[in-house]
Amino acid sequence: MHETDGFRPRFETPEGPAPDVLLQEHDGLLRVLPTGTPFGMPRRWRRPPAVRLARGEWVRWQINHRFANPCDGSWTYRLDTLNIAHAHGHDPLPAGLFLGPPPHYVDERAALR
Repeated sequence: MHETDGFRPRFETPEGPAPDVLLQEHDGLLRVLPTGTPFGMPRRWRRPPAVRLARGEWVRWQINHRFANPCDGSWTYRLDTLNIAHAHGHDPLPAGLFLGPPPHYVDERAALR
């Protein structure tokens, strides 16, 4: 989702993998690991470990990127905030789920400070 269009969802992943996120369910837990982009800076040779979510739990994962323009060398910055919940089938999640504090939070920017 993007702020510029009112955070309207661009896609849903009811049964398949999300782009740039590895999702794997085992024994009722969803293993979540964003893969990030290989083109951003700084390079991340070590990533935080995956988060395992029980049904109804969610994670907020923040990753920052910096990209160099190949023509003029100028920089573009981007902060990705991924809110990922574990739901099963058509079980509804509560409205406003992502508005409160996350039960799991990973901030990859913290490792760069």
